[in-house]
Amino acid sequence: MPKTVPALPGLAGSGYPFSQVVEANGFVFLAGQVGEAPGDHGAVPGGIEAETTQMLENVGRLLRAVGLDYRDAVKATVYLRDFDDFAAMNGVYRRYFPTEPPTRATVGVTRLAADYRVEIEVIAAR
Repeated sequence: MPKTVPALPGLAGSGYPFSQVVEANGFVFLAGQVGEAPGDHGAVPGGIEAETTQMLENVGRLLRAVGLDYRDAVKATVYLRDFDDFAAMNGVYRRYFPTEPPTRATVGVTRLAADYRVEIEVIAAR
């Protein structure tokens, strides 16, 4: 299956030069998602747990837009600005992937765009 960029009706683009979702060979690649509410700019208030919740809600919104769900995620990469937030982020993450979670790497970074605390990339499979 060649690379396709599916239309995402009702979901605004980022305004940046990348696709929110790309599909190729049965895999669905999501662009990095952050804890920004749709239509807003900047992280949701409430700290790392609120930001992680919104980030994972954004992942779910994109997955559903292409007919998938959290259960279809096979790989995640989490970028975390402060590893002191690892336990709190992991607690929220566990609620979205309670059984058979995707493989995951968590990477400590010094900075994320617009001062977000956490970002995630997800690969799903059909």
